[in-house]
Amino acid sequence: MNEASVGHQCPECVAQGQRTQRSARTAFGGTTAGQQGTVTKALIGINVAVAILGLVLSGARAATGGLLSGGSATIQAFGAVIAHTVYLGPDGRFYTGPGPGIHTFPGIDDGGWYRLVTAMFIHYGVIHLAINMWALWVLGRQLESALGRARFLGLYLLAGIGGNVAAYLFSPGSLSAGASTAIFGLFAAYAIIVHRLGGSLSSVVPILVINLIITFTVPGISIAGHLGGLVAGALVGAGLAYAPRNARTQVQVAVLAGVLVLLAFVTLLGPTLRA
Repeated sequence: MNEASVGHQCPECVAQGQRTQRSARTAFGGTTAGQQGTVTKALIGINVAVAILGLVLSGARAATGGLLSGGSATIQAFGAVIAHTVYLGPDGRFYTGPGPGIHTFPGIDDGGWYRLVTAMFIHYGVIHLAINMWALWVLGRQLESALGRARFLGLYLLAGIGGNVAAYLFSPGSLSAGASTAIFGLFAAYAIIVHRLGGSLSSVVPILVINLIITFTVPGISIAGHLGGLVAGALVGAGLAYAPRNARTQVQVAVLAGVLVLLAFVTLLGPTLRA
């Protein structure tokens, strides 16, 4: 027997009760385990780990800029969004074609479809990384708590992929990367979920507007990537927030799968749409 506040409990009876009792659920069907923010912390850890890997691969260049100047060009050449083949020289510069010592990395049109996922974990400098991780820490924990781990992870990945697909379609020749595609999706989903719960949007709308202004006014930012992430996040967020209670999980899974299929279809049509 185990001592408890109400006396003593049989260990076998407690274990049986835990197996048969349904765990508590959030308003959107997720488990309350999301309140621990495990997925958010894991995503931040992956982003930081990739940045550190870039610093390590930068080798001697790390001492004179390394991560501060963009980290390893190898990381960028391997995983950033770009339509066509990337040619990287041993000096860390990009070239227009193959040659002695030139490393070749396939673009999305050449089979490098993985870039639509890897790009959201690559950053161009410590400031870029820090801003995105701060936003992920603030938004991620709240959304993960509301949605649960699995739903939040699906939202994050689909928003990031959606932004990367948009960057692929509208900026096929640029090496685009960063978690901001997913972050913009989180902004959209957060606004939808707060509205669904009857809360005030006064705290999130100004931040979103500021980020949109920065997107359109600061050079070098992927406008298509940010807007694509925003749209994908809004679609997924609406599906998760407004799924009918009597078939909530089925509808939510269908929305997640549907957005993924749509993004895959658009990617396959990419060369035709750009023609």
